[in-house]
Amino acid sequence: MTARLPPLNALKAFEAAARHSSVKKAAAELNVTPAAVSHQIKALEDHLGVQLFRRQNRALELTEAARAALPRLREGFDSLAQAVERLRAHRGVGALTVSAAPSFAARWLMPRLHRFFQAHPEIDVRISARLRHAAERNRGAAAERATLDDWLADSDVAILYGHGGYPGYQADRLLSLSITPICSPRLITGEHPLARPADLRHHLLLHDDTGELYDGVPFWVVWLKAAGVGGVDVNRGPHFSHAVLAFEAAIEGSGAVATMPVLAETDLHAARLVTPFALRVPLASAYYLVRGEAAGRPAVKAFRDWLLAEAAKETEEA
Repeated sequence: MTARLPPLNALKAFEAAARHSSVKKAAAELNVTPAAVSHQIKALEDHLGVQLFRRQNRALELTEAARAALPRLREGFDSLAQAVERLRAHRGVGALTVSAAPSFAARWLMPRLHRFFQAHPEIDVRISARLRHAAERNRGAAAERATLDDWLADSDVAILYGHGGYPGYQADRLLSLSITPICSPRLITGEHPLARPADLRHHLLLHDDTGELYDGVPFWVVWLKAAGVGGVDVNRGPHFSHAVLAFEAAIEGSGAVATMPVLAETDLHAARLVTPFALRVPLASAYYLVRGEAAGRPAVKAFRDWLLAEAAKETEEA
């Protein structure tokens, strides 16, 4: 049977007074009078049968019992605050929080999301572009699991580039991926036209580091090997942690980037970027939609159904 707890206000008064070593400062923080704080502390001492403070020249000194209990009490208040924030994040039947990789969020999700808003105006959507922690960039299943645990701690769904297979979570393979060189149209007709893959040796290589960071092999190495091209120095050229950054450099005509054309659709359709070669090399990794404890919520189900339908259109149009 759970022990009867003292009143929460009395515990808060004690914690504030202990933190400030002052009844007056605790009262100011709690927006009550010093007499009220003193009354709450006295009531708590009576309830517990333990003295909590000793007065020393107008300052408060914690007793040994109070010092022993205070850290756990602070942990308890921190846990309560986190629990309340999680409840607030899920307030409303239609609240939906989505964590997504930055390039995917900016270049694939955003151009389509207006259709979800139109279909489900009752759902309050929050999109968070999330980075993997540097310490987790050791690749593999453990790194992906750590990322998902982090993202889904405060989100309903997560969309990330990965290898799949996430025990304890519900996951859908959203988009199968391939890579190919992408560049400005100016490189097709410039001084050294990109007519065949071997012509890449005349151009600056831009590096989308997604492949190297998460699969262990740079995208340029994968594509050039599949194309049977040698003599191209893959160690030269600037590196970008996200494809969206490499696209901006490519649009300016800086060079060509080997990356995922699915993320460049808007610029490809607008002819700001082009794919000079037909060869697209499939990747083992893909984009996955992953759901945790919130998988059964109506808003999450609606988003999943819509997202899978959008991804299916992508496959049909490819």
